[in-house]
Amino acid sequence: MKGGVTEERLYLAYSHQFEDCIFPLHTSVSLFLLSYCDCKLFKVFLVPASDTTDDQLFIKGQPGDLEVHFISRCQLPLVVQSCCLPAIVEEDGKFCRAGLSVVLRYIIQKTYEVDPSKKLVLELLGFKKTCLKACAEVSQWTRLCEISIPQAVESLLNASPDQCQAIPPEVLLLEKKLGEPVRVHNDDKIRRQKLQQQKAGYKTAAPALTKRATKNLGPEEGTTVEINDQEPASLELKVAFSKLVVQEIPATTNREPPHIRKTKTSDLPPLEHVFAEGLYFTLADIVLLPCIHQFLVFIKKHNKKLLDLPLISSWYHRVQEVPGVKSAAAKCNMLFLQFPDLLSSPDEQLRDFYAIPDDLEEEHEDYQFIGGPRPTMTKLMESGIEAKFSPHPCPRWTLDWNSLPAAVSPGEGKMSSDRALRKQQQLNNLVSMVTKLSKPGDVIVDFCSGGGHVGIVLAHMLPSCQVVLIENKELSLVRAKDRSDELGLHNIWFIQANLDYFKGTFNIGVALHACGVATDMVIEHCIKAHAAFVICPCCYGFIQNTVKFTFPRSHQFKEVLSYKEHMILCRFADQTAVQLPPKRRLIGKHCMGLVDLDRAWAAEGCNYSVQVMSMEPESCSPKNNMVVGVPI
Repeated sequence: MKGGVTEERLYLAYSHQFEDCIFPLHTSVSLFLLSYCDCKLFKVFLVPASDTTDDQLFIKGQPGDLEVHFISRCQLPLVVQSCCLPAIVEEDGKFCRAGLSVVLRYIIQKTYEVDPSKKLVLELLGFKKTCLKACAEVSQWTRLCEISIPQAVESLLNASPDQCQAIPPEVLLLEKKLGEPVRVHNDDKIRRQKLQQQKAGYKTAAPALTKRATKNLGPEEGTTVEINDQEPASLELKVAFSKLVVQEIPATTNREPPHIRKTKTSDLPPLEHVFAEGLYFTLADIVLLPCIHQFLVFIKKHNKKLLDLPLISSWYHRVQEVPGVKSAAAKCNMLFLQFPDLLSSPDEQLRDFYAIPDDLEEEHEDYQFIGGPRPTMTKLMESGIEAKFSPHPCPRWTLDWNSLPAAVSPGEGKMSSDRALRKQQQLNNLVSMVTKLSKPGDVIVDFCSGGGHVGIVLAHMLPSCQVVLIENKELSLVRAKDRSDELGLHNIWFIQANLDYFKGTFNIGVALHACGVATDMVIEHCIKAHAAFVICPCCYGFIQNTVKFTFPRSHQFKEVLSYKEHMILCRFADQTAVQLPPKRRLIGKHCMGLVDLDRAWAAEGCNYSVQVMSMEPESCSPKNNMVVGVPI
């Protein structure tokens, strides 16, 4: 305990160190954030990649004011051994947060919780505190920052010189994104101010942006903000640094002139990037800075120039002027580069590095489909494909809810009695199937666990099994742990992480109403682990091609349907709400069956026996399909 705060443990991977960088880059990023936040709330452990890793190399280059311990992977808490690093685990060893974005966001939240004066640290989470909150599996931006760029830079640094002729496409994609117009919550107002300045011929003066400010501006006292004399202080720059300096942009008491007010939004000038996500310094900048810094060090070492990447060059220089960044970099032995050594002269002829692979580009397909599902359903029927529902093996099986402790019931909390009854009926279906499949000693994973309705019932009913709850939303998982603590459960772990960061072995995977492609991700996880699965899909309308998945899934459906035709089925599979006409709900149910049949056939191609059935009673949920797979 430190000052009444429970000391949590932060585990970071450590493979090697080269000059001022610790690898993997996720570890360098985590240490940089700790230094920036001046956070000493965690006991930090480095986990060497092998027993031969030289920890003395790290000791020479570790942040000077940070105490770091070494621990072998076999000594890690069991719950951490199931996850990719970085990871933070609570003192009791039951609650783990894993994955770069989840860990960094938690460090920020914890820093502010202990010291509310560090408001600029909390600002790293951005508007509505959503910076890098969306999981990498569905957010291209999170994936680029959290996975693609760190991996691309590491690959570049580890490659032989003759393989390093091209700028990584992931870096080129960042350059492209820095050139896209900025969207912020109050951008209409700021864009009108920009238009007014342009009309007035106002280009370089910036009375609100002082050359220096020396009050408490950032994570440290007496931090100074320096603005580059050579860079015009645009309106965007003023807005961005108004959060970082004492002086705010003077409020205009007069309304804009009529010609400014009447200008259509589509005719307003776009806002330009100041930082990675737009106008404000956020966690995304913290994540990208150590990665791009190492990339630039490589560029300089190999005598390459940066005429190709003017926006990244400007961003790299600008982010150094944020209060606290230079001092954090100094603690981490990160020596920023000077730009005269990096920039090319205009007459230099450089290679064409601007080809970005299609798999990195964000898809912009038209998802506004016209027409109903009948032509697609008819096309499938003509090929002998129809929805097939297996009979429920135990339709009348039910838990004795009245005899169970109150904390086991989903009715605990603010759930209405009608909804609690339907939730109990849903749980009856999943628990009956898991009970039938499980044996003592099994590990059961509740994916997308939410508040733990499924996992807590399973942990209570199957005390000889270990139950693991995996959920990306922190508040939901905290509520689940509170219920578990009330019940005194000892066979349950909680992991806040995206699905890809869970690497543990298990015997059964379960998911109740896994949204959209999350169902497909759970099935893939189970197949890789050679585990059985019991899944109730949901949100069919959110299904779409991703980096990892393309639809249809099975070769039988691919031979008949195009991607767009499959999306029509998904769209109408969501039309099963009770307030819809019965005939329309029936079509929706049939579309649900076809989408899940495609999933079932894809799993059967991986040596699984799969059944699609309806939960009993069907009124327990509009999304009442249950997909049960067992490895052959």
